[in-house]
Amino acid sequence: MLFRRRKPAAFLERLRTFVWPRRSFARSAQYFIKRVLRLSAKPHAIAAGVAAGIFASFTPFLGFHFIIAAAISWIIAGNMLASALGTAIGNPLTFPFIWVATYETGQFILSGSVSGAGNSLAIGARLRHMEFDALWGPLIKPMTIGSIPVGIAFALVAYVLTRWAVIAFREQRRRRLAERARIRARRAAEVLHSKMPSEVAAN
Repeated sequence: MLFRRRKPAAFLERLRTFVWPRRSFARSAQYFIKRVLRLSAKPHAIAAGVAAGIFASFTPFLGFHFIIAAAISWIIAGNMLASALGTAIGNPLTFPFIWVATYETGQFILSGSVSGAGNSLAIGARLRHMEFDALWGPLIKPMTIGSIPVGIAFALVAYVLTRWAVIAFREQRRRRLAERARIRARRAAEVLHSKMPSEVAAN
């Protein structure tokens, strides 16, 4: 693969990069946006893939987001690579907010009230130290239920914005290429016109 590292990164280095990217989160976000805009697929496929990845990131099943995103993307005719890029919305900066939002939404759907106990630190600690059976009822079940409406809302917004951005990006690129073609044609015409008098005189 082009630009692959000569020496593969160690596990701790990969973990550190995941928690805090080398180029900062802002530059990493710009990189992912450019990757999405430059994908060679239909605007719907790209937007649907990104939406699938974002929805998957709102589910509490850490470690399975790529699989969930790919499955949803396949169902809605989305682009698989776009779905993988879309999961980048779930990162150490956003996960605390996602967990609280999905947990409280799920609690409201299940019990009709907001518990107020779903702070991100408590949720993170319980996810790390408790078994799945013990987590399902008090934590994973409300987060799973809450992830559906919250994830769909963000996915729909992402679909509209991504589709619009892809169309706008391609139109801008088309105009830029057309302008370059006009400039090349004008320069060629000027060169041809400058040679014509000397050729006539030579004849």
